[in-house]
Formats: sequence, C-alpha cells, structure tokens
Amino acid sequence: FLCILFLAAAAPAQANKPLLMRNPTLSKTEIVFSYAGDLWTVSRDGGEAARLTNGIGNEYAPIFSPDGRLITFTGEYDGNTDVYVIPATGGVPRRWTYHPGADTAVGWTPDSKQVLFVSGRDSSSGRYARLFTMAVDGIFPKALPLPMGYEGSYSPDASQLAYVPLPRGFNAWKRYRGGMTTPIWISNLSDSSIEKLPRDNSNDFNPMW
Repeated sequence: FLCILFLAAAAPAQANKPLLMRNPTLSKTEIVFSYAGDLWTVSRDGGEAARLTNGIGNEYAPIFSPDGRLITFTGEYDGNTDVYVIPATGGVPRRWTYHPGADTAVGWTPDSKQVLFVSGRDSSSGRYARLFTMAVDGIFPKALPLPMGYEGSYSPDASQLAYVPLPRGFNAWKRYRGGMTTPIWISNLSDSSIEKLPRDNSNDFNPMW
C-alpha cells in the first residue's frame, strides 16, 4: 500500500520536472535551442517544440543567421568537433569545417554570408585559438586579423568586432580574479587596432553587438 502511495505521489513530480534546455537562439518567428544532445525549434508564440536534428552525437550552441534562413551549430560526430549549418526549416546538416582539431561556431557576419568560428588550427602547440570566417559558398576559411580570439560579435556594418581575446579560465571558481580573467575588446578590422572596454579585473564574455 505504501509503495502505491509513493508511486502515485512521484508521477506528477516526474511529469512536471524542469527540462534542461540550453543555448537559445532567436529569429523573428522561431526559437531554436539544444536539449538532450539535439537541436529543437519552437514558435516564439509558444507551442510544442519539434526536433530539428537527430544525429548520432551532440549538437549544441545553435546560432541563427541574421536573415533567419540558416542555423550554424557545433556538432560532435565521429569523435571530432566541427561547425555545421542547417536550413532553419530543417534538413540534413552540412559540415562546414574539416580540421582534426576542435572548431566551434561563434556567429555570423551581418550579411548572413559567412560563419564566424573559433579554431586552434593555426597553433602548433594548441595553446591558443583564433577567429575565422567561412563563406556560405566557400571552401577555405579565412583568419581574422587578430592574434587570438575566442568569442566575437560584428558591428552592423562589419567594420568592427567585439571579441574576447582570452579563453575562459576556471569557470567553476566563483569570483575568480586571477590572471586569466577575460576582457572584451573592440577591434577595428581594417587595421587591427583595439579599444579595451573599461573593467576592474572582471570576467567579461559573450559579447553581443
């Protein structure tokens, strides 16, 4: 009898448990997010979410192109981490990068013609990474004129980039204030000059123009 009461009480709790939905990205009409290793899409008005991908491997960090037609994301298939692109309406993801090291999607250029991603492909030691762009109809990536970079967001005219020049260090350390704190800088891409945003040894990240 006690067992039956326990199961009856546990059923509503299981039905209403929170879902660990992460990495939302928005277009004018849709929200795409990662959940349980796949990407899902739902209307901004609400409703039932539909699975956008179902590959064998983890798919995360989706980012809508500014025109809302495409979604880039980071996928872990066949033991490697690469950048992929999929139509916002669904379909077969297209692999964008093929380097044996990890490539991670970061964003788009404002005209929706190039994907921005971070990669350590230029580092022989693997101790630093740079930001690259890859044209939608291109073959080879192009490095941005910055010695290091891990996150980035273009200005509306694509002449500047708000970016994080250092990797995030010790995320699990609350109020970390050591030498690996992350600043946000604004680079003028025409001459690689930078403007350092004011800060007091804080951990600044995830810039969005």
